[in-house]
Amino acid sequence: MVDVYQNLKEGERGAWLSIVSYLVLSTFKLVLGYVFLSSALRADGMNNLTDIVASIAVLIGLRIARKPPDSDHAYGHFRAETVAALIASLIMAMVGIQVLIDAVGSLFRGHEQAPEPWLAAVAIFCAAIMYGVYRYNLALARRTNSQALLAAAKDNLSDAMVSIGAAVGIIGSQFGMPWLDVAAALVVGLLICKTAWDILQESMHRLTDGFDEKELPELRETIASIPGVESIKDIKARVNGSQILVDVIIEVAADMSVSDSHDITDRVEDTMAKVHNIHYVHVHVEPKEI
Repeated sequence: MVDVYQNLKEGERGAWLSIVSYLVLSTFKLVLGYVFLSSALRADGMNNLTDIVASIAVLIGLRIARKPPDSDHAYGHFRAETVAALIASLIMAMVGIQVLIDAVGSLFRGHEQAPEPWLAAVAIFCAAIMYGVYRYNLALARRTNSQALLAAAKDNLSDAMVSIGAAVGIIGSQFGMPWLDVAAALVVGLLICKTAWDILQESMHRLTDGFDEKELPELRETIASIPGVESIKDIKARVNGSQILVDVIIEVAADMSVSDSHDITDRVEDTMAKVHNIHYVHVHVEPKEI
């Protein structure tokens, strides 16, 4: 299990990169948005503030998940990642709703001024930075098999697109449509809420032992190909943080010795670790019915 905990430690680098990037960019956007009257840029900055919370939650989750199993957590602390993501999604939703309320209020007040056109270049520059963070975290998530970091990378990509949307709103407001900047802020608010809902939904699915059944046939096929496994009577899986736990009932030759059947279970465990990076496999052996 050393490699699993090492992966969690490496994943912290991506969380720290996101935190620093969001902290710098949110400050930059909020200051310019308030000084130069850009609702879209302010909303984009608020979006980055929520992402700081989400990234801190991922960092804390990764730190707790690295704790080894103890008497109260025989399966380790891997679900700390999921709990942290759940909390972060609720905070993100509250901020997203506030952004929508502020944008609607500005729209009905009807005295929005067109922001400075060069702010569009600022938004595009910030989008380029976030895209770079996304590429780094995506590569790190794939290398470490961290689902939490993969979710953070997808959030990085959505932030880059949000900044592009802010730029569109700013540019459009230069053509006699200052309300378009507010409209862009509305879109940003909706994207924040959408991201929060996606994270909440996925977190709840994992915490209730949900698992994508479409992945089971591939796991079944791998186990069935192992010499000595006559058939698979049942297989199920659940997610524990970024780790997958598999329970499988295999059938072996009825006259096989206990020692030989034990060797097959070892091969199942080793194969699942090598092929699918699954380190928790509970194998129950039954004699093949003739």
